[in-house]
Amino acid sequence: MTSRFLKALSPFVRIMPEVKAPDREVSFREKFVWTALILIVFLIMSHMPLYGVDKGVGTDYLWAMRVILASTRGTLMELGIGPIVTAGLVMQLLSGSKIISVDFGDPEDRALFTGGQKVIAMFMTAFQAIAYIMGQAYGELDPTNAVLVFFQLFIAGVIVILMDELVQKGWGLGSGVSLFIMTNVAGQVMFNSLNFLDPEVSSPAGYRGGAADEFATNLPKGIIAALFSNLLRFFGIGVAPGDEVVELGWFLVRNGYDPSILSLSVTFVIFFAVIWMESVRVEIPLQYAKYRGMKARYPIKLLYTSNIPVILAQALYANILFFGQIISGALNPEGTNPFLSWIGVFERADDGRMVATSGLAKYITPPQGIFRLVEEGMEGWVHIFIYAALMILLCWGFSKIWVDISGIAPRDVSRQLLNSGYIIPGFRTSEKVLERLLERYIPIVAGLGGLLIGILAAAADIMGALASGTGILLMVSIIKQYYEQIAKEQLAGMGGEGVAGLLGII
Repeated sequence: MTSRFLKALSPFVRIMPEVKAPDREVSFREKFVWTALILIVFLIMSHMPLYGVDKGVGTDYLWAMRVILASTRGTLMELGIGPIVTAGLVMQLLSGSKIISVDFGDPEDRALFTGGQKVIAMFMTAFQAIAYIMGQAYGELDPTNAVLVFFQLFIAGVIVILMDELVQKGWGLGSGVSLFIMTNVAGQVMFNSLNFLDPEVSSPAGYRGGAADEFATNLPKGIIAALFSNLLRFFGIGVAPGDEVVELGWFLVRNGYDPSILSLSVTFVIFFAVIWMESVRVEIPLQYAKYRGMKARYPIKLLYTSNIPVILAQALYANILFFGQIISGALNPEGTNPFLSWIGVFERADDGRMVATSGLAKYITPPQGIFRLVEEGMEGWVHIFIYAALMILLCWGFSKIWVDISGIAPRDVSRQLLNSGYIIPGFRTSEKVLERLLERYIPIVAGLGGLLIGILAAAADIMGALASGTGILLMVSIIKQYYEQIAKEQLAGMGGEGVAGLLGII
C-alpha cells in the first residue's frame, strides 16, 4: 500500500517538469552524443558567474565538499549536485528505516518514489538557495539582487536535475550525478598536477636549516609541472636569476600543503586499489531456459553497490557542515550555546572559509592531508580516528540499505533472472529457491564491499591526494563503470535474445 508521504507528494509529481523515457531503442552513438552535450552544458554552467554577486565577498560554506558535490564557487553550479544527492539520501533513509512503505515491485509505487525524490530535490534547491542568501554567502545583497541570485540558483538546480533524469532514463550513458562528479574530480587532479601558473613561494621552517620563508623555490604548485620545471633548471633551460635546482627529496612531501610526490603516489594507489576491488566477484552459473546449451554467469561484485555508499556518506557530511555553519553564524556566533556547540563551532579564515574548530562538524570535515592533522597533536589523531570510524560505518550501513531499496536485493535479482529466461542449473525454477540461494551471497558481499570502500575512502582522505581522497576514489570507480557500460552497449548491439536479457540484469 502506498504510504501517505508519497501520496502527499503525488500532486507535486504531476506538475514537475519531466523527461520522457525513450519509446524506442536508443543507439550507442545517440547516447554518446546526449552525454557529451550534457557534459558541455555542465562545464559551461561551472564557469558562468552568477549575475549580481562578488565571489570574493562573503562566506564559502561548501569549500570542504566542492569537489565531491561538483560545485564551483560563485557560478551557476554553486549548489552542484547537493540537492539531488540530499533528496536521494532522505528518501533512502525514509524507505530503509520503514518510515515510508514502498513496494518497489509495483511500477506505480516505484514511479511515485522516483517522482517524490525529484520533488524533494527541487525543494532542497530552493531551500539551499534561500539559506545561501540569508547566510550572506555573497555578503549583504539588496532585495533585487537577492531575488536575481535565488532565481539563478533555482533554475540552474532544475536544469541539473533534468540533465540527471535525461541520462538515467536511457538517453545517455551512466548517470548524470556520476558524470558530474567524475568531470569535477578529473579537473581538480589535472589542475593539481599541471598547475604552472601559481608559484610555490614559501617553505616550512627547518628546510636547509633556515626559518620559514627563508628559502623560496619559485616552482609551480602542480607537482608534475614542478618536477618538469626543476628538470629544466638542472639542464640550465629557462633559469631565472635566483632560481636554483631543488633536491628531489624536497618533492616527496614539499611543504605538507602543496601537491607532492606523496600526493601523486596516493592517487595511483587509490586508482589500482579500486580497479582491483572492481574485478573481485562471485559468479553464479546460469543457463538459458530456451536453449539449454547457452550458459552464462551472473557476477556479484565485491563493490556490489558501487560508489553509492560513499556518495551518500559525503552528502550527509556536506549537509551537516552546511547547516552547521548557517546555525552557528546565526544563533551561536560566540560558541556559548552548549547544545549548538556540540554540532560545531566555526571560525572564519582569511579566504572566506568557515573552518570548524570543535564539535561534530570538526571531525566530519575531510582531512586536508595527514601533515596538517599531525600539526594539531593529539586532536589531530582523534580527528583521524573519528573521521575514519564514521566513514566506514556509514558506508557499510548505506551499502546494506541501498541493496534493499534499489532493486538489487536477492528477491529482485531472482525475479529478474527468471523473467529474462535464465535458470540456475541444479535448482528448481522457483523465485523463492533462487532468492534463498542469492541470500547466501548478496547481503554478505554488499556489506563487505561497503566496509572496504569506507576504509579506502577514509585512508585516501587522511593521506591526501591530488584532489579529495574520496573524490579520487569516486572518479576511478565511475570511469570503470563507464568503461563497462560502453562495453555492454557494444555487446548488446551485437544482438541476441539471451545476451540482451542477461545485460538487463547485470
